[in-house]
Amino acid sequence: MHNATTFAQLFNIFAKNSNTKNMKKIILSYAFLFAITVLSFGQVSKIVGKWKTIDDKDGSAKSVVFIFKATNGKYYGKIDKLFKEPEKLCTECGGSNKNQPILGMMVINNMLDEDGQLTGGTILDPKNGKIYKCNIKIDSDDVDKLSVRGSLDRGGLIGRSQTWIRLK
Repeated sequence: MHNATTFAQLFNIFAKNSNTKNMKKIILSYAFLFAITVLSFGQVSKIVGKWKTIDDKDGSAKSVVFIFKATNGKYYGKIDKLFKEPEKLCTECGGSNKNQPILGMMVINNMLDEDGQLTGGTILDPKNGKIYKCNIKIDSDDVDKLSVRGSLDRGGLIGRSQTWIRLK
């Protein structure tokens, strides 16, 4: 099989090619894009799971929200546990959630993975029945904390943020 080209011969042909610099740039660009994709996927996969919400007023545990990825590729969150008033109904909610149990209610809807965070969806506040635009990301200092921002505008300028704690 003396007609077979060895890897070393292919490498030498590649090295002598005048477009080697362009090929190196292309290969490095693909490697960079692959690394960014892997890193962003890693961040969003850390968001999936159970998170304890904290009452803004007294600092006590309020609920556990289970965040998951659905078969449609979007992320959702439902109330898995209520620490206070587990039988409470969403009397302030509208539509199909009106007077429904808060326990088991889907409060995070239609979130998309964008650059390692969840965005583009909504979050429901069962206390007042209002639906807000939502952005969710892992805290940059602590992977066991989740920054959840509900806002009136898509950019997140007018709203409030909460920190949720990973349930272990």
